[in-house]
Amino acid sequence: MASQTQGIQQLLAAEKKAAEKVAEARKRKARRLKQAKDEATEEIEKFRQERERAFKEFEAKHMGSREGVAAKIDADTRVKLDDMQRAIQTRKEPVIQEILQYVYNISPEVHKNYNRK
Repeated sequence: MASQTQGIQQLLAAEKKAAEKVAEARKRKARRLKQAKDEATEEIEKFRQERERAFKEFEAKHMGSREGVAAKIDADTRVKLDDMQRAIQTRKEPVIQEILQYVYNISPEVHKNYNRK
């Protein structure tokens, strides 16, 4: 009977040792996963910064500075507004005369639905 108890004790000790090894393996796995995640995050951030820098270089090369673009848009807008003002000044008087012509030339007529009884 003592040998049976000793065998059970050995099995329990072996089970405890195996459980400790499994727990240690899980901890190592968790550490490795965390480390891999941190490395991936760092790599993603580096890639994002590189792409952002490349985009800013491309933007500066092809579009110029934002102030330059804004100035160009303002200048184009001023030119278009000036063109519109000139068009208004040259066409204003003939349009006013035509409208007045319609107002002055009124010919009163009886409406076609009017019935004299």
